[in-house]
Amino acid sequence: MTELTNPFVSVIIPVFNDSKRLEICLKILQEQTYPQSLYEIIVVDNGSKENIEAVVNQFSQATIAHESRQGSYAARNKGISLAKGEIIAFTDSDCVPATNWIENGVKSLQSVPNCGLAAGRIDLFFKDANNPTPVELYESIEMSFPQQRSLEKQNYGVTANLFTFKSVIDSVGLFDDTLKSCGDRQWGQRVFAAGYKQIYADDVFIAHPARDSFDELYKRVTRIVGGRYDLLKKNSKSSLEVIKDLLMAFKPPFRSFYRIWSNEKLQGNKQKLQFTFVMLFVRYVSTWERVRLQFGGEPKRG
Repeated sequence: MTELTNPFVSVIIPVFNDSKRLEICLKILQEQTYPQSLYEIIVVDNGSKENIEAVVNQFSQATIAHESRQGSYAARNKGISLAKGEIIAFTDSDCVPATNWIENGVKSLQSVPNCGLAAGRIDLFFKDANNPTPVELYESIEMSFPQQRSLEKQNYGVTANLFTFKSVIDSVGLFDDTLKSCGDRQWGQRVFAAGYKQIYADDVFIAHPARDSFDELYKRVTRIVGGRYDLLKKNSKSSLEVIKDLLMAFKPPFRSFYRIWSNEKLQGNKQKLQFTFVMLFVRYVSTWERVRLQFGGEPKRG
């Protein structure tokens, strides 16, 4: 690659109390196949109590910014405001990019005329590949990141692995920083509505750890439910749609039980029972969070 043929890229990473995994992410981003003179890494600390700056200062490619407003989308918007790049790449502090992530992301984005975004592949991994926890099993089957399907069915890609042009952001606007979750979905759908093409790029790869504890799963579920609730309220013309969504949460999970016991990825009755328990935990948390929000509770931060 030469500087004459490749644009400058700004990689934006929001972080909240995740210094250990951020260090791993930054180490790999420091060693990309894309020329170092052609990219920057902007880490946006979203009010961490950990010393994020000490981690960032270890890496010459990275700079740190701060955003006091809570929420990853507010942090990403802060990063965008500081970005020098013609291309903006998004990932998260807990992600592990391939060493050719930036190079392949740029190629993919430039491969299609009028491209609004390129969403890359995200594979989950376990702490112990041979002995996943019940929560890791559940995440890998029910809460993974199916980027290709999200693009084809709902016209968006998640910001754990997303490339776009700065000109596209200038055209359709920033992320909605009032959302704690689902802001990437809303933004991607705005890109699609504006007439831009969207592509899935299988060779633009990152690995993402599966959550392995009930505490981490609880935080993720409440954050997702809160984001969907806020998005539903913004888009609904009637409060009946919000109530209908709440009532759907009480629908008996008979179909889910069938899918579990016929799922070939679950090995033996022990894994199926563990998976069933986690599924019921998620349904309980999701339903309770919907009820809490419906009666005036504030969305929680994941």
